[in-house]
Amino acid sequence: MASTPIQETFTVETDDRLTTVDVTDRIADLVPDDLAVGTVTAFVGHTTAGLLVQENESRLRGDLETFLGDLVPDEGHAHDQLDGNADSHLRAALVGPDVTIPVSDGEPALGTWQSIFVLECDGPRTRTVTVTVLGA
Repeated sequence: MASTPIQETFTVETDDRLTTVDVTDRIADLVPDDLAVGTVTAFVGHTTAGLLVQENESRLRGDLETFLGDLVPDEGHAHDQLDGNADSHLRAALVGPDVTIPVSDGEPALGTWQSIFVLECDGPRTRTVTVTVLGA
């Protein structure tokens, strides 16, 4: 028998133009303890931010930010003529706006070193994350 779907939103404040914010606990807190099997999907409703699963190690997070900064130049894009943030759109497009994680025994079934991050590409800003939990 399927349980009633849950959908909640929360906001994340970012403090740098390109940064990551760990939201693992905030998402895990929305998964009911009695949900045996299901999925949790998180979605960031912004075109200059993304969501990703990665190890929460400060040097790796810095490496990720440096990698995206090196991969996508800050300037020289056609969209920059409009509002100067094409690099942010392109970086977010590489990562994508959502993640889906299996749920097992009331917990997101993340790997040992996996955490869920909002990737901010055009900060500082306030970002909204929508979390949907489905299962039985």
